[in-house]
Amino acid sequence: MNINIDENVGKAAYIQIYEALVSDIVSGIYPYGSKLPSKRVIAADTETSVITVEHAITLLNEEGYTRSKERSGVFVIYKGEDFNQKQLNKDLDPGQKESFEEKSREDYTEEEEEKKGEFSLSILTKTMRRVILDYGDKLLVKSPNHGAIKLRNEICFYLARSRGINISAKQVIIGSGAEYLYGLIAQLLDNKSTIAIENPSYNKIRQVYEAMGHACDPLDMTDSGIDSKQLEKTKAKVLHVTPFNSFPTGITADISKKNEYLNWARKRDGIIIEDNFDSELTVSRKLEEPLFSMAADVNVIYINTFSRTIAPSLRLGYMILPLNLVEEFNEKLGFYSCTVPTFDQYVIARLLESGDYERHINRVRRQRRNNLHNF
Repeated sequence: MNINIDENVGKAAYIQIYEALVSDIVSGIYPYGSKLPSKRVIAADTETSVITVEHAITLLNEEGYTRSKERSGVFVIYKGEDFNQKQLNKDLDPGQKESFEEKSREDYTEEEEEKKGEFSLSILTKTMRRVILDYGDKLLVKSPNHGAIKLRNEICFYLARSRGINISAKQVIIGSGAEYLYGLIAQLLDNKSTIAIENPSYNKIRQVYEAMGHACDPLDMTDSGIDSKQLEKTKAKVLHVTPFNSFPTGITADISKKNEYLNWARKRDGIIIEDNFDSELTVSRKLEEPLFSMAADVNVIYINTFSRTIAPSLRLGYMILPLNLVEEFNEKLGFYSCTVPTFDQYVIARLLESGDYERHINRVRRQRRNNLHNF
């Protein structure tokens, strides 16, 4: 969720939650038929009580934005004529939408999911079966080069809901894992660029860039991120960072360090590659704010995968390009075929659309917080 309660605005917390959810519904972040996060998830993320959230949900129901279904959740029923999804959903294939009733019948309650520790195999297999039944021969069709439009749209919705990142599908590139996406970025950059990286960092970052003919400048880490003096000294104009849980140090960049990275890029007209691996699984009640959404005037390329949050065997990642790099990417690299099977893409799209993916994320984060508390 991306709702912040401001105690200084003179509005009750439930009104602020209501207005934020209305804004998200009308803008298409929660489209018709989608399920809102559970009341306790909203309460935890906004640091309010479940009763406060219930008041907000009651207003949504009374105003005709949502409908509560017993033991299933709260679903969006808003379909106003002014409903504009151009920013997030202009390429969506209407034939790929599920009906409101179909989705509600398939939802698992949170109590059922709480019994499972890892991503539920039963939910995964159920989703696979449903995808095969729903799409049939479409699964045998070659994926568009940038990835299935269904998945790219669902990623747009998910990032808008969870991170406040508002993008369109044309900015999303699907690929078979982070290393493949590093390779695409290496080809997008000017020949033989110098790329500043964290030291130490994930070995394959350096290996991929150097294999593509680029030089890497390793910059030492402090407790809050890259050392400021070394960052200032480097001649690189490209910076590859893992702001959350950098490997192998586990260091997370604080807000001051993130702003330092952005200012560094502004001064040099540079590019930041934000490798956000593992960031969904923070123990914080608030998801880490990505560099991508912090500054519209800086070129930030955002990378994440589903390998950590679902399964390592799932070789599916995605890259978000800033708008002013989309045309250049298409001209240089748009000919590449998508490396992820169509079936896998539709399975992930269904997990995002149904809410199963986010419920899994929220459950794991709660478990991690509880483990820290018990320890």
